[in-house]
Amino acid sequence: MSQFIKWFNEITIQDIAMVGGKNASLGEMVRELGSAGIRVPNGFAITTDAYWHFVRSNHLEDIIRDSLNDLNGSRVRSAILNAQIPADLQTSILEAYRQLGMEYGENTDVAVRSSASAEDLPGASFAGQQETYLNIQGNSSLLESTRRCFASLFTDRAISYRKHMGYDHLEVALSVGVQKMVRSDRSAAGVMFSIDTETGFSDVVLINASYGLGENVVQGSVNPDEYYVFKPTLKSGSRPILQKLLGAKELKMIYDSGGGKAVKNISTSLEERKHFAISDEDILQLARWACIIEDHYSAKNNRATPMDMEWAKDGISGELFIVQARPETVQSLKLTNVLESYKIKKRGEVLITGKSVGEKIASGKVRIIHDAHELEQLQLGEILVTEKTDPDWEPAMKKAAAIITNRGGRTCHAAIVSRELGLPGVVGTLRGTELLATSQMVTVSCAEGDEGYVYAGEIPFSIEKIELDQLPKSKTAIMMNIANPGEAFRLSKIPNDGVGLVRLEFIISDHIKIHPMALVHYQQLKLGAVKTEIDQLTEGYEDKTQFFVERLAESVAMIAAAFYPKEVIVRMSDFKSNEYANLIGGSEFEAKEENPMIGFRGASRYYNDRYRAGFALECQAMLKVRQSMGLSNLVLMVPFCRTTDEAHKVMQEFSKNGLERGKQGLKIYMMCEIPSNVILAEEFAEIFDGFSIGSNDLTQLILGVDRDSEILSSLFDERNPAVKKMIAEVIHTCKKRGIKIGICGQAPSDYPEFAEFLVENGIDSMSLNPDSVLKTKLHLSQINHKAKARQV
Repeated sequence: MSQFIKWFNEITIQDIAMVGGKNASLGEMVRELGSAGIRVPNGFAITTDAYWHFVRSNHLEDIIRDSLNDLNGSRVRSAILNAQIPADLQTSILEAYRQLGMEYGENTDVAVRSSASAEDLPGASFAGQQETYLNIQGNSSLLESTRRCFASLFTDRAISYRKHMGYDHLEVALSVGVQKMVRSDRSAAGVMFSIDTETGFSDVVLINASYGLGENVVQGSVNPDEYYVFKPTLKSGSRPILQKLLGAKELKMIYDSGGGKAVKNISTSLEERKHFAISDEDILQLARWACIIEDHYSAKNNRATPMDMEWAKDGISGELFIVQARPETVQSLKLTNVLESYKIKKRGEVLITGKSVGEKIASGKVRIIHDAHELEQLQLGEILVTEKTDPDWEPAMKKAAAIITNRGGRTCHAAIVSRELGLPGVVGTLRGTELLATSQMVTVSCAEGDEGYVYAGEIPFSIEKIELDQLPKSKTAIMMNIANPGEAFRLSKIPNDGVGLVRLEFIISDHIKIHPMALVHYQQLKLGAVKTEIDQLTEGYEDKTQFFVERLAESVAMIAAAFYPKEVIVRMSDFKSNEYANLIGGSEFEAKEENPMIGFRGASRYYNDRYRAGFALECQAMLKVRQSMGLSNLVLMVPFCRTTDEAHKVMQEFSKNGLERGKQGLKIYMMCEIPSNVILAEEFAEIFDGFSIGSNDLTQLILGVDRDSEILSSLFDERNPAVKKMIAEVIHTCKKRGIKIGICGQAPSDYPEFAEFLVENGIDSMSLNPDSVLKTKLHLSQINHKAKARQV
């Protein structure tokens, strides 16, 4: 084959100057990763030599140089589109296309992609800078698409980006990739990253999927499905799909059978929108490939190299393919020794929500932009609100303080550019352009987990920068209390010794919302309105109880994965009966109690027929996290266990549901929050692997003070001598028995002297709210310093 054509199997990643970043990576995968099972559709590259031959044969150098002095890209594009492809280059391209047809069929359908010699490099993504043409068939269409790719090197967005990144326009050349199409128009396609794009958490693969050709996901034309897979246990043979979020998937791009266009968008059916675009097996296979590709490039570069990949599933053969791979260029380059933490000081009226991009907060006036012609109206510091962004918009987007879109997922163009520019973005809001108005003052917050919020007005917020390598180490383990799974990846960056408390009731009320017994007895529910509400939330679940199990498992798994392999202690549900009654369907299953605080709660529910089946669902979820997902760092904890007899009954329920203490390393702890737990600590220590002091309940039950009573609030104090005496006693007992003892309340961070008391008595760990962790770490280092000084 001539110097103008290189087949993918002739190319390696070293050939970027000759075939551009996209083609070099495709060649690398074909040559090096085919034996590992990675499937890449065959094709060839039209080289940069071919591009320069085209430019010189048509005497375009002077036009390019003169036009770019004035940044006049349209003049260059016009000249290229009117130029002729030299005869020898035409012959080479068409001969290669004929050979590809011998493999796939005459006039086979191909994707024609631009591949610039300065793209997909670490530090410069050039995302969407040049054009791609899909379902190209026949000689004339192929040649025309090639010419259009050459011209796309001089779009306004590409010129602007090269100027911003410091690249010389005349030193960047274009190669063109011609690749057999994957018939994902009859199935699904999307994007995946071997790193979490928002937090930089490196142990997950993030996959976006939608029906049809993948261009809709890349362009942000749809709100795709989103899947997270945990890499460490995936590599050891587990099935760790941490989370599956259903996207609206409003459109799908398919082949067009007429009208002169190669592809078109059509609306998806309601039935399609109710289901995930790909199966669990597909998700796991893609994630395995992402790991293989990342490991290969990391070894090649001698450093960690997170990857950004595009994939497609052929609807005819049912096979999955990788169609592009490039280095991820935002999170992988961030400094890791400085933690920048944004925090809303006071939440306001929520106008709209979507998926958060980044972790920052910004305030500004809204500017609604309907199309590119209105971009000149965007002023510096305004909040850009639009249906979706386009690569042509990139120069103007630099003016924005934040970006809000109706459509798109975390891997769409708006999200990629937001990250590159360091802007907070809220994508996939569905109705942002409708519910917001130009000149309206809003605050965009991406600092509250995976959901992004747009608040009315200017909301105060703080920014804290912490140099992590300056933090002292303490003898006492400092763990975290985590309530929101969506914040787990971000919070795991804070120096910590694991998670000391995950409250299942927070997850149930926020992410499930339905009383588990209402799902167990769904067919017998009396209220039709309740059934309707449950049907809406559990759409797609024939077995309603599996909605509870899967949602609970996914939420817990996100936290367990974020802190793996450190201990993550999950407290089984501890709603009071009045709180359970507030869940959907709960009123049919909860008795009214005069004093729910010391009523039917915690351990007493687990073996009682009124809730036993609900507890079994909780156990199924925990079993899935530990066994199916391989997250063996998950520790279970029993709350409000009044007697040793009750403890034995709960252990029997755990065993019946496959969670046997000691089996596969399972630890089960007990909340120490009732005076009987302290008095009989020796006996409880025979049943459990460790204790965690619940200082709020323990204080109220020792002092006989309702912790929620405003009248008695002055009497409620964990520092009371009676409380401290019992805490010291249980710590001493645990030390004697050699089992773990920690505390999971705010008292140590609220009262420095209480923290000092705990350290002096030898507590193993303190678990605190995330915003108290660093402050308490610093305080404990001072305590240790004082203790050493006294010893001297």
